[in-house]
This record gives sequence, structure tokens and C-alpha cells, in this order.
Amino acid sequence: MPHAKPEPAHLPAHVAIIMDGNRRWARKRGLPALAGHKAGVDSVHAVVKAASDSGIKALTIYAFSTENWNRSKLEVSALMFLLERTIAAYADELERENVRLMFSGRLQQLPAAARKVMDAAVARLNGSTGMVLNIALNYGGRQEILDAANRALAAGLKSVDEESFSKLLYTAPLPDPDLLIRTSGEMRVSNFLLWQIAYSEFYVTDTLWPDFRAEEFRKALVEYQARERRRGK
Repeated sequence: MPHAKPEPAHLPAHVAIIMDGNRRWARKRGLPALAGHKAGVDSVHAVVKAASDSGIKALTIYAFSTENWNRSKLEVSALMFLLERTIAAYADELERENVRLMFSGRLQQLPAAARKVMDAAVARLNGSTGMVLNIALNYGGRQEILDAANRALAAGLKSVDEESFSKLLYTAPLPDPDLLIRTSGEMRVSNFLLWQIAYSEFYVTDTLWPDFRAEEFRKALVEYQARERRRGK
């Protein structure tokens, strides 16, 4: 029996993904953690293309959290190296797909070499008119809210409302996510987009991120379309 396909007229405009399970995927195969992260990059390629082809307007992926610095120095160094190589090589594919690139997080704390590669890719893809791929790097939801509050104070603002505060977040000017996907079966948000997901629909799958590809992404879209969004009503 063929899998159901999402209806183009009822797609989420913005999808966010907590990409979890790379290390577990590697351990199950007796491989080092980096092998899981490399396999996870293949899933990123597949899901970005599936999202773009489906007509999603924005896709935010959780690539590296502020807490990930607590991992071993070897793994963090390998992740930074993988990040640099992946973004540099990925720009060609994103340009062909007409995808614009942005990053969200405390980017100034990332290694200078990584930031140079990131800035070059963002500049190269600035003219793209298709889907926005937002990569959350050195990202933490609580940190984002604190940084936004401090920006408001530094600007001399005496009060803010939801609209003005949202414009101070890392993810501005993207709209809040309609759908949040988490892989690997974990039932937590892990300090991700705490302000933005107030009314997002959640979709959790046991599939580990390296095994989450286009068909799994479409399943999430179909599940989203079967729900009635109440937004607190």
C-alpha cells in the first residue's frame, strides 16, 4: 500500500527539527560517534531537499546546542571540522535548490574558521528566493530569550510586547514553527526554540536521525495535516 502524501494546500509554513540519535545510531553499529554525525549529514541533505520540494517556506534544524560543548574535546573538535567541510561543500547544492541560508545562535562564540565559512555561504545564497534553511548552531532557547531581553535593555526599551520581542530573537524574521519534529523517541524539547514553539504541533518518531529521510519527513507532514490546530482555544 503506498504511503499517503501531504496535501500541498495545508502544509506547515515553518518546520523545526531536533535531529537526535546520531551517537546511538553509531553505537548500535559499533562505530565511533563521528560516523553517526556523518550519516546524519546525509539525512540533512535528504530532508532539506524533501522540504524544499514539498513547498515548505522555512526549515530550522538543531545542529549544535550550547550544552554540546560539554561533550569530549575530541568529539567537539570533530564536529566543528565536519561543520566547516559540510557547509562549504553544501553551498553548491543549496544554490541549485534555490535555498537561502541563515544561522541562529551565539555565533560569535564559534571558531573563527567556522564563522568564515558560514558567512561566505550565507552571502553566496543571499539571492535565493526559495526555502530558508535556518541552522541552529551554539543555540540554546533560554540563552536566546536572555540575549533578546538584554538587547531590549541595551536599546533603552522600557517595555516590549510579543511582536517587538520576537524581532529581537535569533530566528527573526522567520515566523514561529507550525510543526516541531523530534527523532529518536525522546520526549523533551531540549532547550530548543522555547519562545517560538508555544503553539507548535509536536511530532515524535522513534527513528534515529541518520535513518530519517524524505519518506519519514513526509509522514510527519501527513500527521500534521490530520490535526486540528487550536492555538490554545
